[in-house]
Amino acid sequence: MKRPRTKIVVTLGPASASPEVFAKLVDAGISVARLNFSHGTNEQKKQYLDTIRVCSMNRPVAIMADLCGPKIRIGQIVDNAMPLEAGDTVTIQREPLVGQKFVISSNYACLVDDLQVGQRVLIDDGAIRMIVMEKMANAVKCQVTTGGILQSNKGLNLPSTHVNLPSITDKDWRDVDFAIENKLDYIALSFVRFADDIRALRKYLDSRGARIHIIAKIEMPQAVENLQSIVEVSDAVLVARGDLGVEMDLTAVPIIQKEIVAAAHEAGKPVIVATQMLQSMVDNPTPTRAEVSDVANAIFDGADAVMLSGETAVGKYPAGAVLVLTEIAQHTEEYIFRKGMQPPPPKLLQMVHHRTAAIAHGARAIVQDINAKLVVVWSQAGGSARYLSKNRFAVPIVALATDTAAVRRMALYYGIIPLQAEIPGHFDDLPLLVDRICAENQFAEPGDRVIIAAGAPLGIVGVTNSLSVHTVGKV
Repeated sequence: MKRPRTKIVVTLGPASASPEVFAKLVDAGISVARLNFSHGTNEQKKQYLDTIRVCSMNRPVAIMADLCGPKIRIGQIVDNAMPLEAGDTVTIQREPLVGQKFVISSNYACLVDDLQVGQRVLIDDGAIRMIVMEKMANAVKCQVTTGGILQSNKGLNLPSTHVNLPSITDKDWRDVDFAIENKLDYIALSFVRFADDIRALRKYLDSRGARIHIIAKIEMPQAVENLQSIVEVSDAVLVARGDLGVEMDLTAVPIIQKEIVAAAHEAGKPVIVATQMLQSMVDNPTPTRAEVSDVANAIFDGADAVMLSGETAVGKYPAGAVLVLTEIAQHTEEYIFRKGMQPPPPKLLQMVHHRTAAIAHGARAIVQDINAKLVVVWSQAGGSARYLSKNRFAVPIVALATDTAAVRRMALYYGIIPLQAEIPGHFDDLPLLVDRICAENQFAEPGDRVIIAAGAPLGIVGVTNSLSVHTVGKV
């Protein structure tokens, strides 16, 4: 089946973990499998990994570890229920206790230190809302503005508070070790607020000799404030709309999404839009019209990938949800190219590798001028493929590498078809390899023109320095 250029990320869970179901997801067009480390055990994750690798032997599927990050939660509540009404006063105490009579605690001892008068406290994804009215040495008093039934262990969000928690918890570091030991392809870092959060993880990965790429999850107000510097040091970006919708004004999320996507595009980095893309398909076989429009608008914004969470982790129709995303992406992309609505190429001045970025920009112009059928790039580490991807070609881009890890990572890149290949005996034999790949995969027919981007010697990172026009079958 024809694959859309927009890549699809799916979350594994009980609904999709069996080989039979996951094979259907691969056939339906997924490119990245997400392991959510907020749920399940490492033994379950290993079973998921076995399933992913067996079912994706014939098509590269990248594997993402999504770290949990620090979670602030309220403590235990007597009888697991404390009714709260607007106007009630609730005291949050430093020392742990079983909550009763409008006095509660949390699992974060410094919460009392971080909170300031006038700041908001949201519980259970904002279902219950309070404002800090008074601060004492070991407690804060809050006034309830939106009531509800408060239950044990519900999450706390502090949208206007600078929380002094590290982005990576002890559990996260153990999960990072798991990702390294099992050779995962991406790590999505939660609770990112500053570029140094990314640098800390990068330093650790480098010390372990791990080539795992880092995805910055933009879910905190501080991350939005420091967006440019975070994008600069990350390998990819994820628009975590669920947390953004709690941490910030919900009506601002669509605008923030556009700003994040634009910032990633200008930096030449892939960007994933996530959360509730087809939420109704957790229980229903078809999406709402609003959800279809939401997915299409993410693609119009310039998203490289869209992500499913509960839809494939616990939903009733995991394969159906992927097929719906595929169909939406195909229709939207056809319209974008028919109307010439592709975003402009990233600004070269912001690129680290100006030469490679310039070659990618030139290739896009040549494809249009000669009506090329395909672009083929030798991209040993994936950098050249990423630059080509961000130029939004109207034709497929086949990216070749000997490195299987690089091939899997490139599965996230918009418009890229990654393939593992052996290096030809001589650089001049590359067109012969291209002809064979075109014939085996029906990418192009004899007489079609193909653009080849490469550099000598093949298989060396950072040598892409040439473009050539090749006619299939004429070597």
